Amino acid sequence: MAGPTAYFNPANAETLDASTRALVDRRARVLGPAYRLFYEHPVQFVRGRGTKLWDAEGHEYLDVYNNVPSVGHSHPRVVAAIAEQAATLNTHTRYLQEGILDYSEDLLGTLPADIGTIMYTCTGSEAGDLALRIAKHATGGTGVIVTSNAYHGVTTEIAAISPSLGGVDSVAPWVRLVPAPATGVDFAAGVRAAIADLEANGIRPAALIVDTIFASDGVYPEVAGFGEAVAAVRAAGGLFIADEVQPGFGRLGTGMWGFDRHGLVPDIVTVGKPMGNGHPIAAVMARPEFIEAFGRDVRYFNTFGGNPVSIAAARATLDVVRDERLIDNARDVGAHLMAGLTTIASTHEAVGEIRGAGLFIGVELVADRGAVEPSAAPNEKLALAVVNGLRERRVLLSASGPDNNVLKVRPPLPFSYADADRFLGELDATLTEATAASTTTAAN
Repeated sequence: MAGPTAYFNPANAETLDASTRALVDRRARVLGPAYRLFYEHPVQFVRGRGTKLWDAEGHEYLDVYNNVPSVGHSHPRVVAAIAEQAATLNTHTRYLQEGILDYSEDLLGTLPADIGTIMYTCTGSEAGDLALRIAKHATGGTGVIVTSNAYHGVTTEIAAISPSLGGVDSVAPWVRLVPAPATGVDFAAGVRAAIADLEANGIRPAALIVDTIFASDGVYPEVAGFGEAVAAVRAAGGLFIADEVQPGFGRLGTGMWGFDRHGLVPDIVTVGKPMGNGHPIAAVMARPEFIEAFGRDVRYFNTFGGNPVSIAAARATLDVVRDERLIDNARDVGAHLMAGLTTIASTHEAVGEIRGAGLFIGVELVADRGAVEPSAAPNEKLALAVVNGLRERRVLLSASGPDNNVLKVRPPLPFSYADADRFLGELDATLTEATAASTTTAAN
């Protein structure tokens, strides 16, 4: 099976209770095998509010994973904005509307002044696809540089630069992979080598595209040589595209955008569904000269991109981020989580590096922290046991990284100190149980 091992394995359907198995079988029949389910025991949710979800039996779960409902599940202000606009008007962008202009000017005002134009899509995948088209048009190049386990979307073009979907062999011939910026990795050197290899094969570089928290690579908030890497790409005629779908809108607790932490100004920025709290809206924001040239030569239209209902959802979401001081909350509760995770690591040898910023943290699980470097002994089996153990304790989490051994802590932004303490307590207990079970199995 392609993808993380935290997915449900259909071969184990016979272990499920009758009701869950009936839904799983029906889903497989109607939706086919490409859709994946989380957990050994899939869960059906029927309601959500804030940082909590409830299953069909009324049990409450703590959401420590879902970043798409960025200001919380079913936030009343976002719900009201969607309902009011849907009851008034919903059409496309070929008619004049003030709402899209008001929101666009506000959102662009959160970015560096050099980024002054926005184009709307429905999904982050579409935004990445459009950004890549703009970059290739602007540079005349086709070569793209991404990290070795990157994920940027699911369209044909963007899946071809997303090795996390199908492995190294799935990327296009015009793509070059560089190592994620782990400790000791010279990110700039990797990018320079990729540029040289593209040019040696007669391929002009078009762009370096990175998710600025390197989520699929295992969460790397600190990047030595990031600025040098961007400078090298620009010197070779390419652009820097910051994929802010996951780190953007204040998640990292140090401003609105992940690239802000690195003191960089991208040429193009992509954002996705967290901007509308899960409503289908995404966008490309870029230096005006690139979009102007693209618009002169290319006829582009997206029927639902930037429709009034989506804009209303995005408008309300941005207002909530500000009014509820969710960036500050990400900073403060994120620091509390990091401190708590560090304490847990002091009593669990299986916890290796803890990397993160704000409410985006990766917790690496390893085979033997005392014997080798954490990154040298990834413990995928334990990560899988912890993810499923937490699900049984009604806490939602998943894993990422090329070895599927990094717990991905990425809750809705209103995550509270009480939520954090609940998660830390359940994680501590789950690690204890999973480690004991692993030790017993090894002994037998």
